[in-house]
Amino acid sequence: MSPHQIKLGFMKNFVRAMDHNCTEFLYLRQTFPLLNNAKIREGVFIRPDIRSLLRDERIITGDEQRAWHAFRDVVTGFLGNRRAAKYKDLVEELLSPYQKLGCNISVKIHFLIFHLDFFFLGTVLL
Repeated sequence: MSPHQIKLGFMKNFVRAMDHNCTEFLYLRQTFPLLNNAKIREGVFIRPDIRSLLRDERIITGDEQRAWHAFRDVVTGFLGNRRAAKYKDLVEELLSPYQKLGCNISVKIHFLIFHLDFFFLGTVLL
């Protein structure tokens, strides 16, 4: 399981849990006019799309803001090129806002969360 697959899973779960009538969801539609509504509703994004959303500060306001900031911190401090010293705390801080939004966490994400040390030990040795 690559870090890119994990990012896609988190992004998909986040967008699925969003209110589809809120201004943030409408902003996603305007930002990606080439994606059809079904793909946006299901959270089907590719790597450049996620990168552009992470750079954009105005995407999320309201209840989803805490979850979005936690997602951004995990992507930059845990799944990026450099790992933060407190990467375990970053992942744990992501779980509570995701659960509050009602995001379904996939089996891959559960595996990652409960085997953080093994995940990085295996990637370092390979």
